[in-house]
Amino acid sequence: MAGLSFGFVGGYVAFALPQALAARHVPEPAIATASAIALSPSFYAFLLSPMLDVWWSRRTYALLLWALAAILTAASTLLLDHLQALEIVAAFGFAANQLAYAALGGWLSTVCGRDQENSLSAWLTVSNIAGFGLFAIAGGELLRNFSSGLAAVLIALLVLAPLTILPCIPATPPDRRLVGESFRQFLGDLWTLLRRREVLVAIALFVAPCATFSLTNMVGGFGADFSVSPRTVGLLGGAGVTVAGVFGSLMLPPLARRMPLRILYLSIGVGGSFFTLLMLLLPHVPSTFALLVLGENTVQACAIACSLGITFEAIGAQNPLAATNYAVLNAAYNVPITYMLLVDGSGYERWGVAGALAVDAVAGLIACLALGLLIALLAQRRVPQILPAD
Repeated sequence: MAGLSFGFVGGYVAFALPQALAARHVPEPAIATASAIALSPSFYAFLLSPMLDVWWSRRTYALLLWALAAILTAASTLLLDHLQALEIVAAFGFAANQLAYAALGGWLSTVCGRDQENSLSAWLTVSNIAGFGLFAIAGGELLRNFSSGLAAVLIALLVLAPLTILPCIPATPPDRRLVGESFRQFLGDLWTLLRRREVLVAIALFVAPCATFSLTNMVGGFGADFSVSPRTVGLLGGAGVTVAGVFGSLMLPPLARRMPLRILYLSIGVGGSFFTLLMLLLPHVPSTFALLVLGENTVQACAIACSLGITFEAIGAQNPLAATNYAVLNAAYNVPITYMLLVDGSGYERWGVAGALAVDAVAGLIACLALGLLIALLAQRRVPQILPAD
């Protein structure tokens, strides 16, 4: 349930807020800039994550930071006519949201059994995607149908509502070290982390476009290419994406029982890339658009859930900097989501929808092949060579 709050804030900032600015006739470049600034903490908020592992419990940090995120997100609804102030407030709100999610991930990794981590990964992804989809619709409706003040209050209450479950979950005692010591240990732990082969492979998997499926952030703009009405695009982007995301997330536990998570992550990337290539063979009609949207979001949700499982594996049990490690690996996963948008956008600009689909699929297949070879070579090195007797 806590993942709903993370999804609520993300859905508001990434979807509802740009719609509200467009309704006020703000130029598209200015909307794009405001959205980029508001979402930018997904890359750098992890630098503050060491504080989540000291002083107070991670549960306390999650509650306090999400309360701050709720207040700042609600306040941004009052600043729609003041773009610069809106960018600053929304960015701070999204930073609080990112840190709260890191605190949640680090905390749950310490209270959840190892045999339940894949289920935890799946359901965190379910709640995140469901929250994003619900607020992508509800956030816009609140801003359109209520006064700014009332909409702000309702948004804050909705973000806070799922957090009522958190006090019922046990929390590990906080570390009483000073924050300065925590940051110094963070640097040392990060160096140690980066020297571990398993973690380096995990970071390589996340930074490479193996299973990013950034097309999900672009297909909403493909409606005209498939002769789809704006209302249908909105319906698919809200309810359709939510259902596909929940289904894709819940595919993780049964699939994870059949193969290691890193191999599964690459398999999702290969399967999703071939699905994207298949879309090139279909006519540009509304049914193809629906299949594209639902299919891409299904495989992306499964990949996100799998990435969380890999993250929990890398953190391990009783890690004193669990929230910090969670934040670092989560930030790594966010990197290709941005640069692949630029790559896919370049493909669309030159060759239309077919170019965007082809570029995304080919990049994914090349990355999966390269990382697959790397994992195979590392596995081969671990197998002891049995020499024949003289």
